[in-house]
Amino acid sequence: MSEKDRPSIKNDDQYEALRDKGYNKQTAAKIANSDSSGQPTDRPNSYEDWSKEQLYERAKELDLEHRSDMDKPELIAALRGKRYGDQG
Repeated sequence: MSEKDRPSIKNDDQYEALRDKGYNKQTAAKIANSDSSGQPTDRPNSYEDWSKEQLYERAKELDLEHRSDMDKPELIAALRGKRYGDQG
């Protein structure tokens, strides 16, 4: 991907790693540009281990749309870069 084809990214390595894992451009950019360098240490490693409140707060940090209407599995899917309602 050309540098001209994407917005400014604070953490290029993290952005590219997320893209390689299948995250869409927008989600990868939001995560790579977030103030945190990863998950805070007070959160479990796997989203399945997070509480719904923790998932919601992370979705809020990333400004994910429709987060207040989502249940725990939907929040997990959205945080993993999937479109809301996408099961695959």
